[in-house]
Amino acid sequence: MLRLMLGVALILGLVAFTLGAAFTFAARAVGRRMLLMDTPGSPGHVKPTIRRVPNIGGVAIVAAIVLPKAAGLAGAWWGEAAVRAWAPAALEHLPGIRAQTPLALAVVGAILALHVLGLIDDRRALGPLVKLGVIAGVSAGLVAGFPDLRLLTLLAGHAGGAWLPILATIAWFVLITNAMNFMDNMDGLAASVGAVAAGLLLVTAVGHGQWFVASMLALLAGALAGFLVLNFPRAGGATIFMGDGGSLVVGFLLAFLTVRTTYIPVGEGPAVGGWYSVLLPVAVLAVPLYDLLSVTAIRIAQGKSPLVGDQQHFSHRLRARGLSVRRTLFIVVGCTAATGIAGMTLPYAPGWLAGLVGAQVLLILGMLAVYEQGSTRVRNGDIP
Repeated sequence: MLRLMLGVALILGLVAFTLGAAFTFAARAVGRRMLLMDTPGSPGHVKPTIRRVPNIGGVAIVAAIVLPKAAGLAGAWWGEAAVRAWAPAALEHLPGIRAQTPLALAVVGAILALHVLGLIDDRRALGPLVKLGVIAGVSAGLVAGFPDLRLLTLLAGHAGGAWLPILATIAWFVLITNAMNFMDNMDGLAASVGAVAAGLLLVTAVGHGQWFVASMLALLAGALAGFLVLNFPRAGGATIFMGDGGSLVVGFLLAFLTVRTTYIPVGEGPAVGGWYSVLLPVAVLAVPLYDLLSVTAIRIAQGKSPLVGDQQHFSHRLRARGLSVRRTLFIVVGCTAATGIAGMTLPYAPGWLAGLVGAQVLLILGMLAVYEQGSTRVRNGDIP
């Protein structure tokens, strides 16, 4: 089964990459023709320069994820004869795919709602509280509709515990969605970090035999890789941005898929990990969370609203140390891979080794924080 899952994931990733690249070229052309360019953002958001670059790349990312997923669901319901002829080994999985259809449709509806929200905000800023409210509302709707989509379910039996898993899950959705939205502040950054995180989580999902989660992660990673064809920093800069129409979707999908993943394998296998296995997504997404928490703390310390964007993100602070855009990108993505790879060992680690994994992740973040000391030359939202 492992070989079959790897093959399916590879095919889905390649399909999403091809569609993502093609749709990104199309989105750039449409954006240039219709003048759908980058905007200053919400009132108070400080941008040193506004580049004439289309910011509707999120359309390409969403299309590269939703269309193959819709085709897969249609094939599971009405294409059994084709599956029997071309992939008979997958026949036994069709009932499982059909059983996941309501959840799949709900997720597609949720990401389309956030996509539309982002597209509107990219054209006319809605304000941070409006976006935060919609993200929380969409998250609450999904969590309420699917009772098995919960964090901290072991606490449900305690006093007040019935609400704790629900609130914790909604908070996780809001946190990760905004963390990836915050990461969309430099050419190629959000797409690269999102692709690396999705790839690492994909390995975990495949190893634990989770078809639904693995298929979605493969589509997400492939779509982001295809988008990077034009979003990766190069001479003259990226030629298209994903905008909020893309970053909100990427963050929400990562939040949903990390909740949906089972981190302690059931049945045969070398797994020896304990409760700490559920911290795997925290390690994979440690760098986006570090950026979110650190920039929030900086803004609060300066007496500013933590919800109004500026040029004080982790990537900006590295740039203020004299690093180029590409070097900054490689450092952020490299640290994401380092913490994520460490976290992937948690389901197979005894307690003492899990402690070392946690110490390694904290050490990486601590070294970044130490390196940043003295980089507070960022003043009034400008990079010197």
